[in-house]
Amino acid sequence: MPSSEKSAALAVAVDIGGTFTDVTLQDPASGRAWRAKTPSIPADPSQAFLTGVELALAEAGREAGEVVRVLHGTTVATNMILEGKGARTALVTTAGFRHVLEIGRQDIPRSVNLYAWIKPKRPVPASRILEVRERIGAGGVVLQALDEASVHEAAEALRRLAVDAVAICLLHAFANPAHERRVAEVLRAALPGAAVTASTDVLPVVREYERSLATILNASVMPGVATYVQRLEQRLEAAGIKAPLLLMQSNGGVAGASSIRRAPALTVLSGPAAGVVGARDVAASCGIADIITVDIGGTSADIALIKGGKIGLTQRGQVGEWPLSLPMVDMVTIGAGGGSIARVEDSTLTVGPKSAGAEPGPACYGRGGTEATVTDAHVVLGQLPERLLGGRMALDRALAETAVREGVARPLGLSLEAAARGMLAIIDSNMVGAIRVVSVERGHDPRDFTLVAFGGAGPLHGCALAELLGISRVLIPPAPGVLCAEGLLAADLKAEFNRTMPKAGRIEVASVEPVYAELECEAQAWFDEEDVAAPDRRQARVAMLRYHGQGGELTVPWGADAAATEAAFLEAHSALYGFNLEAPIELVTVRVEASGRMPEPVRPKLAERRTAATKEMRQVHFATGKREVPVIDREELGAGARFQGPAIVTQLDATTLVPPGWNGEVHATGAMLLRRD
Repeated sequence: MPSSEKSAALAVAVDIGGTFTDVTLQDPASGRAWRAKTPSIPADPSQAFLTGVELALAEAGREAGEVVRVLHGTTVATNMILEGKGARTALVTTAGFRHVLEIGRQDIPRSVNLYAWIKPKRPVPASRILEVRERIGAGGVVLQALDEASVHEAAEALRRLAVDAVAICLLHAFANPAHERRVAEVLRAALPGAAVTASTDVLPVVREYERSLATILNASVMPGVATYVQRLEQRLEAAGIKAPLLLMQSNGGVAGASSIRRAPALTVLSGPAAGVVGARDVAASCGIADIITVDIGGTSADIALIKGGKIGLTQRGQVGEWPLSLPMVDMVTIGAGGGSIARVEDSTLTVGPKSAGAEPGPACYGRGGTEATVTDAHVVLGQLPERLLGGRMALDRALAETAVREGVARPLGLSLEAAARGMLAIIDSNMVGAIRVVSVERGHDPRDFTLVAFGGAGPLHGCALAELLGISRVLIPPAPGVLCAEGLLAADLKAEFNRTMPKAGRIEVASVEPVYAELECEAQAWFDEEDVAAPDRRQARVAMLRYHGQGGELTVPWGADAAATEAAFLEAHSALYGFNLEAPIELVTVRVEASGRMPEPVRPKLAERRTAATKEMRQVHFATGKREVPVIDREELGAGARFQGPAIVTQLDATTLVPPGWNGEVHATGAMLLRRD
């Protein structure tokens, strides 16, 4: 590109998944984007990060020094929690409460056998839980002063235990953090090499078990995430990129590296959150506000519902076997992806949740994988081209056929194609069940929504899922395989500041206002730290309410007065449960949501080209039989182009299957809208 055509600044977004690392390099002034996709390297994610960035820069013909903004969605914290590979962590708590973790909650997962379930091993064993003598009441009143001698005793015991991280969670610290802050101060001085985190800095809200877990998980991943971020910053600097690093959070916003070092648990599920942000942005550019997002990668499928363009947050998230009550995008994740392995046991076919991952990957990758996967089924049916990633990655059909034949077809006495279709039917059924969780179970009819299918495997399954749900329209983003990376470019800086009220009860504005004012001061300090310009600062007050006697709260906007806030709660409760109660409404927790507006990405209009030229014809197996199907290069599709299914649309980052009975049209933004005939 001639220098006269270049802008002075570029933004790069990198999302690291279990199988591929996706990169989008964008010129914010023109909206032009260059994309790259490279295999992930689980042993060192930062290596794939830099490889992808270099590929995108080479594609654009640009220099590393032109990058002024780096955004990243990482699964480092998530993987450490799921695999139990966090730092050696200890817990310091109030005397008499060392068994809070072991007691936990008196419930079991709905999907397990009631009589065979075994309580999972706690993230911190009792031998590494230490007590300090102090007591704060539920209203924040000091009932027993902090015994500093017991804190120094705990520090000495922690030194002997050789821990790498310490979580501090004292009883009712959310109502009065003074004791926790003093304990943290003493321990940081006594243990300079350990990561120390207090619950009031992570989750200052009611419920001891969930608050303790969030603090422990945060502490356990602090050293690993800090090391990873430091290595990433060093690699970027060595490559000539001096731009600040912003990391995606699970709440759908980004934050600076310093904020993430303090609270790395905020990045759990950050990759899927970026995809939801990107899906909303693409749908909004097409004038669509009500969507169900389905992000299907190599290992998992992440599903969310957006109503009226608003991304819902939840504090009832789950990471592996642990509840994590930090604010995160409300989504459901299941083990269903292109790498999901099919197995036959006792003449029963199951698909997932175990995945072939990036190594060895599906059999068709030719890297030593021998078990049949969902990707292999697509190859057998002719639904995937012979080469991916712009020709850089070949798919071996013979290996795919061998895996499906030996692993599924022969044990079940089926034809090769019937076995492959059965694998896809099962994985689609699993995903439909998850879609019903975010829609039907929450009072929404999926037929009223547009399905946005993305991720490397999403466009292959989008129409099949829509048919099973009665949805008539599917949206495929312009770059579905790297939408999580593109969602980073559309994300604002974001943070939440929570405080549980000293006592749950009726809304008393006079007592709530000072709490909100204090939280807004914390938000202003965060804005200053993140260097957000005054015109770009946004704050919103929300409240978490419940009926007296209920065990969970609903989050609603804080109204002009108590009556307006209660009315919002009644509307939300009725929408979710279908009824309201004749019981007092209680305010439990207040929150200030702060966001720093980032430059809005420009979405250039696609040039008009109404014809859809066929690149080649290929044989594809459908339930109705074998068909000759046109293969269309998406790069050749212009705005207004229309085509009739069956068809296969190929591009660098994904392949879209348009089955018989569907037709497609290209929107001016480059998105494809698929509709049932």
